Amino acid sequence: MSATSRRRSALAATAIAAALAVTAAACGPADEETGAQASPSATAPDGKGGPGIDGLRLPKELPAALKDFDPEKWKNGEWRNWDKDDWLREARDFVNPIIEGLWNPDRMKDAEENDRRVDSDVDDGGTGGEGDEGVTDPDPAPKKARPVTAPYRENAPAVGKVFMDTPKGPMVCSGTVVEDPRSPGKSNLVATAGHCVHAGSDGGWFRNVVFVPAYNDSALKASQLEQASPAEVAPHGVFWATWAQTTEHWISNGAETGGLGASQDFAVLRVEAEDKGGKSLEETVGTAVPVDFGKPSVASLSSVRAYGYPAAPPFDGLTMHTCTDRPGRLTMSESESTMYRIGCTMTGGSSGGGWFAGGGSGERTLVSVTSIGTIDHTWLAGPRLGEEAEGVLEGVSGKFAGEG
Repeated sequence: MSATSRRRSALAATAIAAALAVTAAACGPADEETGAQASPSATAPDGKGGPGIDGLRLPKELPAALKDFDPEKWKNGEWRNWDKDDWLREARDFVNPIIEGLWNPDRMKDAEENDRRVDSDVDDGGTGGEGDEGVTDPDPAPKKARPVTAPYRENAPAVGKVFMDTPKGPMVCSGTVVEDPRSPGKSNLVATAGHCVHAGSDGGWFRNVVFVPAYNDSALKASQLEQASPAEVAPHGVFWATWAQTTEHWISNGAETGGLGASQDFAVLRVEAEDKGGKSLEETVGTAVPVDFGKPSVASLSSVRAYGYPAAPPFDGLTMHTCTDRPGRLTMSESESTMYRIGCTMTGGSSGGGWFAGGGSGERTLVSVTSIGTIDHTWLAGPRLGEEAEGVLEGVSGKFAGEG
């Protein structure tokens, strides 16, 4: 077996199981129980796929995790059971049913940052090595995060927020619409950080993972959002992850603190609209960003621009921000590859946000995503996207080839 084949076989084990869809009543953070009831049905409601109940779409071949799956219990709160015996670690055992209305504006607003911070005095990997590898440059000067000009649909159309439920409650990250090599012009792929979808070595997959492009498009303040319509909060709607993949390195080594696994902290979601309208995510938002998996050298990058929705103080997670800086190199340890690092004051919630390199919006490419930052919010670091990250995107793209 070739190295490429071995890599793809290993990555296939990290794919999230096939998509489901459940209809349920909208609910807020204070009372998330849903009251909608499902009735038995011999087939999926759209006439496709395997057995199901009204409002539930099942794949033709049920994965092992679904043999005992009870959709009524799930939509009525079973997804909040994070007992170790039930929080399944294996990718094939993960399910992400679409619960319509779960992520309403109030619940989105109250979700907290999925933060990964390290001490600013990290134990670096030295100053030697071949090329960029094994090198740590001096700490960058902090660069103040600046608000992105609204409307976001026009000024940063590929950027949005990623929401997920975790054992600690609802949390947020950031994400970017990226090109799908097998569906040009019709991508449904979102790049984010691995820790935004999977807990790493100490846990499993998160639940109710969604992407909201151009969240709070008009940059409304908290008081204004209280009265905002769903269309103002989520102008393109809510897109649920129907499949996701992260790296084996993150699953095996990722940790909540200390930066372990950060050098491969990358994930790709395949999404579909909660209100299915036939258009792809790329067609809906009007763009998708190409990804550079060539691990551009630091010397070749005159600057990168990182985007995200920082949620920890002094930010509130409601508005999009950006930092621009010339990247340096950061090596956390001998077991971790060298990462890009920039000065930036964005806080938790910006995790998973894309790092763009290049000229105008039509020439920009994604070269990294935010993985870690410092406790005192002076810099951010992201993985250099190479072969393993490319395998993640290829795995998700190939899974849905031909579906548009």
